[in-house]
Amino acid sequence: MKKILVTGSNGQLGSCLKIKSKEQDTLNFVFLDSKRLDVTNVNQINKVFSENNFDYCINCAAYTAVDQAEDESDIAYNINTLGAKNLAEASKKFKVILIHISTDFVFNGKAETPYKETDTTNPLGVYGTTKLQGEHEIQSILSDYYVIRTSWLYSEFKNNFVKTMLNLASKRSELSIVNDQKGTPTNANDLSEAIVKVINSDKKAFGLYHFSNLGETTWFNFANKIFELTNTKIKLIPVSSLEYVTKALRPKYSVMDKTKIIDTFDLKVLDWEKSLKNHLNNF
Repeated sequence: MKKILVTGSNGQLGSCLKIKSKEQDTLNFVFLDSKRLDVTNVNQINKVFSENNFDYCINCAAYTAVDQAEDESDIAYNINTLGAKNLAEASKKFKVILIHISTDFVFNGKAETPYKETDTTNPLGVYGTTKLQGEHEIQSILSDYYVIRTSWLYSEFKNNFVKTMLNLASKRSELSIVNDQKGTPTNANDLSEAIVKVINSDKKAFGLYHFSNLGETTWFNFANKIFELTNTKIKLIPVSSLEYVTKALRPKYSVMDKTKIIDTFDLKVLDWEKSLKNHLNNF
């Protein structure tokens, strides 16, 4: 039976992996949140790794507050970059396969077709920069690793766009939503299923991968679909990024090409609208 460590286990993906783990007969998951395993603490990491015979480590620990990262760059760097480095070094020392979750924010958004794993990275802000540096640390230390970039993550857990929209709609009669940033929503339950399939495949096809649901949309159309599927009556006003100013710049286009991960692991990936509908029906 494979033994798998999940760091940052109280976040969206970690919480979805907890649900997925209950379906697995051949995988033994150990879920540790930041209080029980601080990825910035090398001694703590080494202690946890030495006391367990892990086969895999899924790193869900991350600093993801995109705007706040501009003011807390040291904290973001410690978690997203040094944390990844620390786990990579422990994984090498204890012969563990690291699965690290990264982001579409490593791109600057100037592309017009979906980003492939081989495309040039050029993040616009601290969050994307520290996540990219984390990728580089892993790639410089390990040969047995998976880095999986994802985008626009949502689930029934924690704060995310879907929950925020429904919450705001209960308090307001109209909302202004950005309509000039394109990407792909990702159901964290679908990502957790993909990760488990990577592990169960035993293919050892290590490297960098992109995963999200299929298709593309804007934040405005994403919100519109959420309200349509929940029969929520609210007025939506499309606005540009120039009208909705944030501390951190976002990529205008961050759709990712999923061909590599789909073909390599024979994944069946849902269109984002279908997955969203399933999610809203379930929760």
